[in-house]
Amino acid sequence: MPDINSARAPINPSRLQAMMDQLSSFGGGPDGSMTRLALSKEDGAARDWLGRWFARNGFAQAVDGIGNQFGSLSLAGANAPVVMVGSHIDSQPNGGRFDGALGVVSACEAVLAVSERLKAENKLPLCNFQVVNWTNEEGARFQPSLLGSCVFAGALELEWALDRKDGDGVSVREALSRIGYAGKESVARPSALIELHIEGDKALYEANEKFGIFTRFWGATKYRLAFLGRQAHTGPTPMAERKDALLGAAYLIADLKQIAGEHGLDLHTSVGRLEVFPNSPNTVPSEAVLFIELRSGSPEILAAAERKMKLGIEAVAEKAGVTFEVRAIDRRKAGRFAKALISLAERTAGNFGETARHLDTIGGHDAVALSAVCPSIVLAVRSRDGVIHHPTEFTSAADQALGTQVLADMLYAMACEGLPASEVAA
Repeated sequence: MPDINSARAPINPSRLQAMMDQLSSFGGGPDGSMTRLALSKEDGAARDWLGRWFARNGFAQAVDGIGNQFGSLSLAGANAPVVMVGSHIDSQPNGGRFDGALGVVSACEAVLAVSERLKAENKLPLCNFQVVNWTNEEGARFQPSLLGSCVFAGALELEWALDRKDGDGVSVREALSRIGYAGKESVARPSALIELHIEGDKALYEANEKFGIFTRFWGATKYRLAFLGRQAHTGPTPMAERKDALLGAAYLIADLKQIAGEHGLDLHTSVGRLEVFPNSPNTVPSEAVLFIELRSGSPEILAAAERKMKLGIEAVAEKAGVTFEVRAIDRRKAGRFAKALISLAERTAGNFGETARHLDTIGGHDAVALSAVCPSIVLAVRSRDGVIHHPTEFTSAADQALGTQVLADMLYAMACEGLPASEVAA
């Protein structure tokens, strides 16, 4: 845990942990698991809890058209720059308690600590602060992921996003209305965004380092692909006459693994979700829908992998005797986070004697979407054994406090000194 005495804006670690415990009660299981899908009743209850916290601590609240939840603390006046801080509270099914949630809770604590310090010093800050909880970061219920932040950044149209449906046919529009978060307020884009997140990998943990900075984000190409066959009885239907959609899917899944191997550590491929119809033990599947992901930090490798995959799709469809159709394609470009914010994070971590290892983020974060419209950064604290999206996901209280303290001191520096010059011009 950092030396609070040396902090410029000391956080309250006990208050931070109390908030984490309270938030974990919404969708948390006894085994450490978390199931708080976007816009579910659990998500609605967690949003209500966050809203009550905003109200108790004097934050002005807003909810925009896609359900992004904001709490603003305007200490510097109406025309001052706004520094946004936060993440998301939706989770994967049977996921962990720290992914996303820590980023929102740490934002609340950091902004509160900075405001307390400024008031104690009777200082007028140079910027305002805004905590954000983004809608549907995970993409577990509605596709694509990063839905709320992409709409906010202008990368997706609001009406199109509201029409996205889950596996039960419920639209984002309907789900927002059910939990009372069909907002209509207009929220301006910030001057900068900072997100704290667990690393979700083992680099920090294995190096016995506590703090890192994601400086580069990988690109992603995501396909929703359907193989189409013919439904038949698995007993009497001769093998040679079957048109098994799932067989085509199986062939392609194996091909995707091989494509990844051809590019070493620079390409990740996956099929994380498979929908089979009619999904009966005694029926040859007539439809198999694959949710395919290709990820790389290299645009050239990502493009090459997509070309290979498209050729593979045609080949395996012919091999299995089925047809196919592409139902959706989502693309996210690779890029880098803001240099001046990286430098500020390095200096701040150094004040506590911590290194600030530069990391790639292979998974998506809302800060990736925001980086297209404002200077953005993702800070990282270590996760035990690199676990993420699993009930055993864990970040110690001390590491949570360290990340939150670095965040608070970064905010305090911007409040007292202004945003880094290059960021103001960005």
